[in-house]
Amino acid sequence: MVKILKKQVLAPQIKMFELDAPEIAQKAQPGQFVVVRVNEEGERIPLTVADTRPEEGVLVIVFQEVGKSTMLLGTLEEGEMIMDLIGPLGKPSEIERFGTVVCVAGGVGTPEIFPVARALKQAGNKVISIIGFRNRELVLMEEKMRAVSDELIVATDDGSYGVKGFVTDVLRQVLNRGEKVDRCFAVGPVIMMKMVSLLTKEYGVPTVVSLNPIMLDATGMCGVCRVEVDGETKFACVDGPEFDGHKVNFDQLMARLRTYVNEEKQAVELFLKSRGCGCEKGGARG
Repeated sequence: MVKILKKQVLAPQIKMFELDAPEIAQKAQPGQFVVVRVNEEGERIPLTVADTRPEEGVLVIVFQEVGKSTMLLGTLEEGEMIMDLIGPLGKPSEIERFGTVVCVAGGVGTPEIFPVARALKQAGNKVISIIGFRNRELVLMEEKMRAVSDELIVATDDGSYGVKGFVTDVLRQVLNRGEKVDRCFAVGPVIMMKMVSLLTKEYGVPTVVSLNPIMLDATGMCGVCRVEVDGETKFACVDGPEFDGHKVNFDQLMARLRTYVNEEKQAVELFLKSRGCGCEKGGARG
């Protein structure tokens, strides 16, 4: 059982929990993730470590309520308990002094890339961060990202805040400035990571993406999280979650993520009905 020390709503349907998890807080490194289970019947939810405060024993997670399980997680309040929390899992990010690094995040990928950007900055890199959202209301962690970046560019799809356009539009502008970019890290929706990888491949910039496929046991035994990388089958939970974005079969990954769309939609509808909401809402993994 893990206690929720603090709960904060960062944006509509996006919440942050600070958890009392001293052992994980001591060991977790940028790029790693944890698995959460709300109750005995609950789905196992993989969530990237958004931050840690080892001296206080605090682990920070950020999640978007997109499916039944994350909606249920979002109903918990400060002082309540989460039944299971395991981690840290997965391989840490490769942090070196590369030179100039561009960190690209879309939506809830921003809290996931934050500890990576901070570690890259601490390693002596020049960090250019690009974070993108659908609109101003959904912008989150802007100041935290600014604090670990030499340059931060915020983009919104509708132009209601920052630069109007997608993160790939901004990334192309950065790459066209003539400044040598030594590496790119991208976290966000799969289609965003695919488009970032296609773009950086044009410019010959090595690119790392953090994948979040359907996952079950998170130990490499069930094979549910398999992804194709450079023609080989890899397990995101133990071989990743970060991979060379120029070698990931994104189309296959997106097809696998659609496998249980109908079941997830039904689960969301039943969950909302059980809580007295007759509205219909599209579901997604988590």
